[in-house]
Amino acid sequence: DLNENVNLYTEFSFHDDHTVAQIAPGGLFLGPTYNISFDNPLLSADWRRDLGLLNSGDTAGVSIGRRNIEGGGRQDDIRHTSFRTVIGLKGEFAKVWNYDVFMQTAKVIYQQTGKNDFSIARTQKALDVVNVNGVPQCRSFVDGSDLNCVPYNLWSLGKITPAALNYISIPGFQKGSTDQTIAGGTISGDLSNYGIKLPTAKNGIGVAFGVEQRTEKLQLDTDSVYSTGDLAGGGGAIIGVEGKYTVKDIFAEVRAPLIEGAPLAHLLSVNGSVRHSDYSINQKTNSYGFGIEWAPVQQIRARGSYQKAARAANVHELFDAQANALFGANSDPCGASKAATAAQCARTGVTAAQYGNALLDSPAGQYNALTGGNSTLRPESSDSYTFGLVFEPMRNMSATADFFDIKLKDVISTLPPNIVLQQCLASGNFCDLVHRDALGTLWLQPTGRIVATNINIAAVRTSGFDLGFNYLHKLEGYGALSLNVNGTIVTKLENEPIPGVGTYDCKGLHGPTCGVPTPKFRSKIRGTWATPWNVDVALTWRHIDSVSNEGTSSNPLLNGPLNSIDQTMTARNYFDISGAWSVTKQFTLRGGINNLLDKDPPIVNSGTLAAAFGNGNTYPQVYDALGRRVFVNATYKF
Repeated sequence: DLNENVNLYTEFSFHDDHTVAQIAPGGLFLGPTYNISFDNPLLSADWRRDLGLLNSGDTAGVSIGRRNIEGGGRQDDIRHTSFRTVIGLKGEFAKVWNYDVFMQTAKVIYQQTGKNDFSIARTQKALDVVNVNGVPQCRSFVDGSDLNCVPYNLWSLGKITPAALNYISIPGFQKGSTDQTIAGGTISGDLSNYGIKLPTAKNGIGVAFGVEQRTEKLQLDTDSVYSTGDLAGGGGAIIGVEGKYTVKDIFAEVRAPLIEGAPLAHLLSVNGSVRHSDYSINQKTNSYGFGIEWAPVQQIRARGSYQKAARAANVHELFDAQANALFGANSDPCGASKAATAAQCARTGVTAAQYGNALLDSPAGQYNALTGGNSTLRPESSDSYTFGLVFEPMRNMSATADFFDIKLKDVISTLPPNIVLQQCLASGNFCDLVHRDALGTLWLQPTGRIVATNINIAAVRTSGFDLGFNYLHKLEGYGALSLNVNGTIVTKLENEPIPGVGTYDCKGLHGPTCGVPTPKFRSKIRGTWATPWNVDVALTWRHIDSVSNEGTSSNPLLNGPLNSIDQTMTARNYFDISGAWSVTKQFTLRGGINNLLDKDPPIVNSGTLAAAFGNGNTYPQVYDALGRRVFVNATYKF
């Protein structure tokens, strides 16, 4: 407290996390083509015959699918370090107005090392082997272009040496940071101090004004291994990028009680807000809203609102470099299943000789898409309507029910690759976005891909109900029991990915097009016993409804071939227990067990997941992927 009207405050926080994630062994994944020579002394006569190598000097382009079982799993060594600082002044003046002026800076530093993956370039050298006086040697070793090269002999069982693995295994390194700086100030006050209030109300009109400036910055640096896409299991290049923008905001809010303490109007009040944002990327947005609250009696309250909102693209959506990524699909409609006709497949670039070839189907259920940022993106906009009821029949009980209906347009998204392919097959639309490689595939070589960079194109509408219930019951001499219930019912999650193509509803579905599961119902019920002995204990039940794969939908934009085992991700119920002991007024111990019964997540084939969000054949942001977890912490206040 600098004086009675000025309070200086500051915050500082720091965090560091370090994770080593191990995944399946790397190796040679079908995609790059390696040149194999007739003169390779490691080839048997059978290999030469099967590869079509008939005479000295002959070469064959070969795609190889073989995991590095001798070298073990790949590892991602990931670390984040963050800092956040806030400093500000707040207080009041003229005995009416409250003010708050502040500045915040934050930075997150990121680094990642990918270990034990194969270099495509080194593998090509290690497979190009010649005979030197009866000793197999890399051609690059013989000609002096790479004296470290060691032959990689996958042509005979048990012949891969540690020296060969050490040569072709290579780490990839990337580092980066995000920076945020915010400076702002607000002034708020109750105008009743100036006599500004309605004669039918007890309280005056409240207002608030503010300004804010925010700068967002992103930087990512990648080594040549990542930036050239040299890692065999990387799914494509990861290219360094840098970008930033600044936004200046001005905003105002008002709350006006209209009637208070009248018959059938214990409270009737309205509120409104408006914000103007000016972005350095040549974009401007206006947001505004209006709300009303009516309590005919103290125990019942109705509320409703309308909000016009806007969201400008973030630094990733604007500036991410364009490179190949993966999307999931069960099969290629032009592959072995022949789900599309030869004429339809010709629109996508499939020749008559390639049509129906099983090679078109990725055995991993993963295909290439060109993804990346777009610096010309427009802001998204939305219209939100809500209506709710609050019921408080007694001081220790309350119930709420709110309906929401939200419409988004100009959604920043990508054209779903599966829908692009379907549209090209069915009508010839978007065929310029489908690029098949020389073998006709969308996965084997980097040139086979569907363009899916960021654009403003989609529209989304969602609606549903949020439900809540709270109850407190005192136990004479034994503290109190409380019950808290929250639930959400989704009645619609309608998407229009491309104007004029049609819509589909992802309610209760998941998959490559719908993305992360959207259960029709999910809830959390928590019971707490606050004992008179400074100990609180709680039991929580988390319920997630079952969801179906989008391929089961009758909508032609979603429907597709699907294995029966992948049709449904069954419901999950998780139980958590926790407790807190206030040892002293300053010292508190907490602990608990999440997923007490060690319930596994539902799993499905990786080809039916939303590739960008799935991991470990499930969705870890929705389901408990780690099983039973025990936690403890201690807090000391001074």
